[in-house]
Amino acid sequence: MNEDLKVNLSGLPWDSLDAPENASAAGSPQAPAVESEPELIVNPWDIVLCTSGTLMSCENAIVVLIIFHNPSLRAPMFLLIGSLALADLLAGIGLIINFVFAYLLQSEATKLVTIGLIVASFSASVCSLLAITVDRYLSLYYALTYHSERTVTFTYVMLTMLWGTSICLGLLPVLGWNCLRDESTCSVVRPLTKNNAAILSISFLFMFALMLQLYIQICKIVMRHAHQIALQHHFLATSHYVTTRKGVSTLAIILGTFAACWMPFTLYSLIADYTYPSIYTYATLLPATYNSIINPVIYAFRNQEIQKALCLICCGCIPSSLSQRARSPSDV
Repeated sequence: MNEDLKVNLSGLPWDSLDAPENASAAGSPQAPAVESEPELIVNPWDIVLCTSGTLMSCENAIVVLIIFHNPSLRAPMFLLIGSLALADLLAGIGLIINFVFAYLLQSEATKLVTIGLIVASFSASVCSLLAITVDRYLSLYYALTYHSERTVTFTYVMLTMLWGTSICLGLLPVLGWNCLRDESTCSVVRPLTKNNAAILSISFLFMFALMLQLYIQICKIVMRHAHQIALQHHFLATSHYVTTRKGVSTLAIILGTFAACWMPFTLYSLIADYTYPSIYTYATLLPATYNSIINPVIYAFRNQEIQKALCLICCGCIPSSLSQRARSPSDV
């Protein structure tokens, strides 16, 4: 197997499997000539990516089912969480399909369809994270008017825009913007072109900068609210400090996890091309898939209402610790 494999969006080698040479004994008059079957060599990195895709699909499918089957979870926040879970679910399915097609059904059509699905899904996932950040900021900055029809309409507009944009990005390779005809234009992710990968990377950096600015503003609002609550209830300064620190730590974990997962692959896609060793693409792409595994834990399973719905499905009851728990300024 060639050491420098060309890597697809999910890191899968499409054209690296070579049939072994026929045995030298096939030319002997005493032994019948037997054509040897091509040996199917599976890259361990591809197995890891497929495993990640499976875990992503199972985990996010639970979130999608909970929100879809629970009529009480129709607030803007839950619609955006459902959008995030759906995008990560489709991304996981895309990784699984890509693995199957790479080793069982290799064709240009399957390459383009699979890469389109994965690009659209991961784009929708990142855009949904930005939409959730915007929603959290609005819920704090416009606390008195947040629960209104205008907020619901704005949420549907955001969902329409983010999924429309993501689908368009996914269609670009399918509609011809790919490097199947000219390998010199390939990025580290085949068959995406270098220009296509650069646009996706720059878009991610822009959205990350916007999320960072919004979370800084959210942090200021949380600190101000915690201080006001402390004054109203005559809390001690230590209690105010602990509450504020918890809120800031939560925001730092959310943003830090997102950056740690996506930043390596984003920067690598900007500076590298198809000539770079594929091991670097695998090593930077794999953490990006982990973000879709972590998202349900951060955004869904930490939510009290989703926890209640999950408990009702699993055991048919709501623990008293959940029913009596009050929301604090640190729960952002």
